[in-house]
Amino acid sequence: MKILVVDDEKVLVKGIKFNLESEGYQVEAGYDGEEAVELARSGSFDLIILDLMMPKIDGLQACMRIREFSNVPIIMLTARSEDTDKIIGFECGADDYITKPFNILELKARVRALLRRAGMAAQQKGGSGKLVMGHITLDPDARAAWKDGKSVDLTAKEFDLMELLMRNPGRVYSRENLLNVVWGYEYAGDYRTVDVHVRRLREKLELDPANPQYILTKWGVGYYLKNG
Repeated sequence: MKILVVDDEKVLVKGIKFNLESEGYQVEAGYDGEEAVELARSGSFDLIILDLMMPKIDGLQACMRIREFSNVPIIMLTARSEDTDKIIGFECGADDYITKPFNILELKARVRALLRRAGMAAQQKGGSGKLVMGHITLDPDARAAWKDGKSVDLTAKEFDLMELLMRNPGRVYSRENLLNVVWGYEYAGDYRTVDVHVRRLREKLELDPANPQYILTKWGVGYYLKNG
């Protein structure tokens, strides 16, 4: 597994690199936002760890640019803990968020969880076939999605969330359930993480995001996919 770590704090990058390499990962380092985009474009990475505050362009801009050509899982690092920063990060395409200072064991756990979820299709779902609901189609083997026959780019977490809903039409999931199942560990952040991802899925997959046909809300309970 190949991981890209980008942060302008070189000592921190060195520490993360050492710890991830001790787990058997191959790690490449970068130190500013523009370098992050260039490395992500030229290299084949399984996961990117990206700092929020960096020179040249910040982590949010870098994340958005990477999302133009890649759905690689991205973990954002930040020294700020405000919920608005986290929500903006998810809006820009990040899959997870961790606040500095952090325990390296927590970072390793999140890395493992994201890689496990991203690789689940190849490891567990061979031959499962495409999932179809109206104008929405998902291919778990290829990790690909279409709306009305047109390809749609989903992030790793967006895909995992949509696949879960499509495999269980009519079943209502609470935000807590979705965080535990899709994120793969007890998430320490805000339940609004789920709301952001659901909104993005509606924007990408529904014909009219303001009046969704399939990705629906059970008020006071959670979210579900319309059955039929």
